[in-house]
Amino acid sequence: TQSVVVQVGQCGNQVGCRFWDLALREHSHVNQKGVYDEALSSFFRNDDPRRGHRANCIGGRITGLKARAVLVDMEEGVLAEILQGPLRQLFSSTQLISDVSGSGNNWAVGHHTYGSAYREQIVDQVRRAAEHCDCLQCFFLIHSMGGGTGSGLGTFVLKLLEEEFPEVYRIVTSVYPTAEDDVITSPYNCVLAMKELTEHADCVLPVDNQSLVDIVGKIQHMSHTGKPSCVIKKNCTIISGQGGVVKVEKPFDAMNNIVANLLLNITSSARFEGSLNMDLNEIAMNLVPFPRLHYLVSSLTPLYTLADVNVPPRRLDQMFSDAFSKEHQLIRADPKHNLYLACALMLRGNVQLSDLRRNIDRLKPTLPFVPWNQEGWKTSLCSVPPVGHTHSLLALANNTCVQFAFSQLRERFVKLYRRKAHLHHYLAVDGMESAGFSEALSCLSDLIQDYTHLECPLMPNAPRLSIAT
Repeated sequence: TQSVVVQVGQCGNQVGCRFWDLALREHSHVNQKGVYDEALSSFFRNDDPRRGHRANCIGGRITGLKARAVLVDMEEGVLAEILQGPLRQLFSSTQLISDVSGSGNNWAVGHHTYGSAYREQIVDQVRRAAEHCDCLQCFFLIHSMGGGTGSGLGTFVLKLLEEEFPEVYRIVTSVYPTAEDDVITSPYNCVLAMKELTEHADCVLPVDNQSLVDIVGKIQHMSHTGKPSCVIKKNCTIISGQGGVVKVEKPFDAMNNIVANLLLNITSSARFEGSLNMDLNEIAMNLVPFPRLHYLVSSLTPLYTLADVNVPPRRLDQMFSDAFSKEHQLIRADPKHNLYLACALMLRGNVQLSDLRRNIDRLKPTLPFVPWNQEGWKTSLCSVPPVGHTHSLLALANNTCVQFAFSQLRERFVKLYRRKAHLHHYLAVDGMESAGFSEALSCLSDLIQDYTHLECPLMPNAPRLSIAT
């Protein structure tokens, strides 16, 4: 099966390019003979530039890899850097859609103005990418929530994907801004985008910028202590290579690496063999018991590897414990004080099924699951670990704790909306009406309420229908 990645906005394209860079590194580590195999075909097609036609025959020689991707941004900067950078061979100019002026941090401009203007072009490029697939299984959408293009045009593209390919799963990685974000209107953009994500996505992986900042800060603090045992291995997750941009060590590179590794791990079963594979559509099937409650808390471990050879590898049991600690989550929340609806564990490396079962049995008593789904575990084992690691674990949890992050977002939205601050910028855009704000707020409140209701204990003495005997 194949998947197509759609990157929208500056953040979406920078994260996406880190994903492609790290994915190529993984495949080159495994595929040293230069053969176009099924693992590569899941996210790359093989073009023969000399003959001017596709060379997608499995088992043939790699002639020209092209990413199964569509890159969209309404500013030229990031896309221009990609075309000049080390990943330029992965993309043809027809896969890139750009403008020059940007969305000005305005969701309405991205969603309505640019959505209308570029609709046909986006549909055309997505269809072309889909036609190169023998069996299209999933769309991955990567975007941010705080700006105008990522939130506005990103959610417009999500709606297009549902209209054009209703049977294909849509997994969205959404990067949420911090409360101290420098975009004043980001609460508006986030809440307006949330309505679209709730209605049109199959799964959403929310990533909180503040969590990424905290993780990078802790690792940098540890590595700067000067202790030999705290030197971080150069090719581990947190250290950034050039990726798809010309300049190295940009401020967000380390943060983008973490999100890219989330995508690497979630797609590992689709790209490599393992004793217990998990199809991408199984994630939504097993982790989303109610269609609107599809926001998954993700945690990754390990996030780095120490370079000191005298430090023993992290024990497997400790890795499982880390996956359920707040320090390794990509969203600020505490699942252990809320209810799990379901949980997926995606392991990579030489791990036995018995180790997996033993750790689930060990952790299960400490994790509160809803009473009607006590066995709500989905697992996968992929034999290929990330480069630089012996093992890795991605935990995806559908947990009611996300309601607190959404409640904080709602509070910031209401503070602006109560005074009608900055509304005129949105209402001046054709297609945007004032009712859109109240509808988005109502949708978010309903979502929070849905999660809250699940935490209400069932009344033990509730009346029930008597059965005639």
